[in-house]
Amino acid sequence: MVLSRYLIPLAIVALALFGCNSESSLQRYLVDKQEDNNFVKVDLATSLLQSENADFTQEEQDILNTVKKINVVAYPKKAENMAEYEAEKDKLKKIIGQEKYKTLIKYGSNNKGATLKYLGEEDAIDELIVFASDDDRGFAVFRLLGDNMRPDSMLKLMNSIDNGDIDASKLKSIGELFNTKGDSI
Repeated sequence: MVLSRYLIPLAIVALALFGCNSESSLQRYLVDKQEDNNFVKVDLATSLLQSENADFTQEEQDILNTVKKINVVAYPKKAENMAEYEAEKDKLKKIIGQEKYKTLIKYGSNNKGATLKYLGEEDAIDELIVFASDDDRGFAVFRLLGDNMRPDSMLKLMNSIDNGDIDASKLKSIGELFNTKGDSI
């Protein structure tokens, strides 16, 4: 009887300690960086991206409606933050390198590139992650939260930026981090 009195609480404590997921999450990383002044941060509901003169087709509107929120965190590289830059970049690589994040595409070179990853099913994505880095400028992670997003549909939505239906000015500070002079987002 005395043994069971100590054994049950000990088992509960052991389950609590070992049952918790020790892996870092992208969400936790983004939340932790909200107060860090070394990072550029943007959090947007997709409704705020629609320009006043938006002329979406029904298909484009349906695609846009699958995206609920966009979180962006960028770290501009400067001479005085080289060590911290590398440490933060490594943390993000470790987080998005977890098995739960499935790779859609990777492109670039040794010092510049982007990786697109997702959570969910290939034809019903719940979270789309873009990790872009440039060893001369810095890195950024874009996190699109939604319901049943489809990669092929997202490409169609990109045309809305070209048509002026999506107001990308709210993401301008992030775009300037990676574009050369004269380029726009």
